[in-house]
Amino acid sequence: MGLTDSSHVGAGLLDLFGARAAERWPVPISFRIPQALLAHSTTVLFGEQPSRDQVGRADERLEAGARGKGDSHGYVDCMTDTVILDVDGTLVDSNYHHALAWTRAFAHFELFPPVWRIHRAVGMGGDKLVAHVAGAEAEQRLGDALRDRWTQEFDRLIGEVRPFDGTRALLEAVKNRGHHLVLASSGQQQHVETLLRLFDGQSLADAWTTADDADESKPAADLLQVALSRVGGSAGLMVGDATWDAQAAQSAGMPSVGLLTGGFSEAELLDAGAAHVFEGPAQLAQAVADGLIERLPSQSAQDL
Repeated sequence: MGLTDSSHVGAGLLDLFGARAAERWPVPISFRIPQALLAHSTTVLFGEQPSRDQVGRADERLEAGARGKGDSHGYVDCMTDTVILDVDGTLVDSNYHHALAWTRAFAHFELFPPVWRIHRAVGMGGDKLVAHVAGAEAEQRLGDALRDRWTQEFDRLIGEVRPFDGTRALLEAVKNRGHHLVLASSGQQQHVETLLRLFDGQSLADAWTTADDADESKPAADLLQVALSRVGGSAGLMVGDATWDAQAAQSAGMPSVGLLTGGFSEAELLDAGAAHVFEGPAQLAQAVADGLIERLPSQSAQDL
């Protein structure tokens, strides 16, 4: 499904309908518009016949943002319809458990990378973490054995993990706004299922992912693209705690929101591409309830 830059669309509608449009659709906005309006601008939404000049200006502004972007139903879609939530470090307080499990796994093989370096790699997939932290030689020689040992170590710690305050409220806020909800994890299936049970995520999520669902882990875009396709979404918003989440979102061509819950700073998350940064799920839940998602630029605005 094609997407449209909401700033072009909003400006075109302001030209066509003036102040009355501005009252209903403040710019920037996201919504669906019939393609017939883009091509002809003859539909009268407010019971007023637009002038020839108004029609011409609206055609130029609307078509500038939507040319060639229609779907088979005759609409141009520029609404963020899917929210993709990272799980570890975003919804559950598990990043430091992951760092400790990796520290113990490395130590088992007489490797001792500093824990702070391991912590800052949490959020990228285990297929990339070993080389990132300990070098290509360690990955080549011990990669699979390290990941197997990490599984054993994390199995011992996962019972201590707890959800963040506001996690359930965040999921409910997303659903109350009418968006698809996908819980996107690159963790092992048994771990993901255990973590989702902590906040009954399966009862609200439309879909969720595990490490088995993507060929390449974050910061590659694979997992986000899978998440979007699982619900038939056309434009997504990524929410995560790590720079890897923001980088993956950029690779997927979608906006992202960061949380401080994973240990990355606000500046780091913004530099990685996050549009906004919040302290945690509770603060973000309130922002979502207040219309944050609808005010963010859609995927198309970044792609055009």
